[in-house]
Amino acid sequence: MAVPQHKIWERLISPVVSFLIDEEGLERYALSIDWKKQSDRFHRDDVIVPSYYSSYKFRGIEGGYLNPKVVVSYDPIIQYLLAPHENLVRQAVIDAIQVQPRRILDLGCGTGSTTLMLKQAFPQAQVIGLDLSAYMLVMAENKATSAGLDILWRHGNAEKTAFPDASFDLITASLLFREIPIAVSQAILHECFRLLVVGGQVLILDSNQKALRQLEWLKDVFEEPYLRDYATLNLHESMNKAGFSALPDKDVWWMHQVTSGVKPISKVDVTKYKTVKQSVSKSIDSTIDNQDLEDLGSPVFGIKA
Repeated sequence: MAVPQHKIWERLISPVVSFLIDEEGLERYALSIDWKKQSDRFHRDDVIVPSYYSSYKFRGIEGGYLNPKVVVSYDPIIQYLLAPHENLVRQAVIDAIQVQPRRILDLGCGTGSTTLMLKQAFPQAQVIGLDLSAYMLVMAENKATSAGLDILWRHGNAEKTAFPDASFDLITASLLFREIPIAVSQAILHECFRLLVVGGQVLILDSNQKALRQLEWLKDVFEEPYLRDYATLNLHESMNKAGFSALPDKDVWWMHQVTSGVKPISKVDVTKYKTVKQSVSKSIDSTIDNQDLEDLGSPVFGIKA
């Protein structure tokens, strides 16, 4: 007798995951932390948690990422869900970076797994991880401290970050868009456009949309309420609506994908540079294809071939 699709996770996959991880050990660890005290260091009263987030259930657990039990179990579970290997999948974000960033923002950073890799790849850059769950930021900071990495963790909503315009050269989001409504995805992309300097890049790592469309049952396995909407979302069109020039998607081990966009450089920006260049003589490194843009405050002058 076939197992109903909506029961696949509950009856088949969840027991396997439970066998692979030490749930009792994780519960003991969760009880050893004063979550109120630790999360208060990050919590911002001006951050309003939207209903789609507060009602989200990770593995069917009430409270989702606002529940410390979920937070401590997140990493042990994700390592098995990001096949074939979590680090290989997250490395795809690093490999897709086309700029030399000085300031990086990782949206929906969670426990900071991708954020740490960004700092390791660009040690001289200022890296900020932003998440709606202050509990997640507690875990992220602990991981960064253990790794000896200086990263700024910020409690906030990716739709309205409160950072100034043109604050970042690179913005990333890993495993975020499949967990949010389409309207929120679009709002986040518009916010990314505002936050990036001209020539800046946005990178989205998430489930492979083509695979989700072809394998209908996958949408039921993970019990994620917005996964079906994400599968039908045209990310390139969303990028263009936000103002980005979308780059080709990159499949990552078939089950994942990286979608990228660049904030175009306007004619006004080019004119501004030419004016500066005429008045100021500068020594330019001929080994870098700088596109005559190094004075625009943009990282595009370091773009990779």
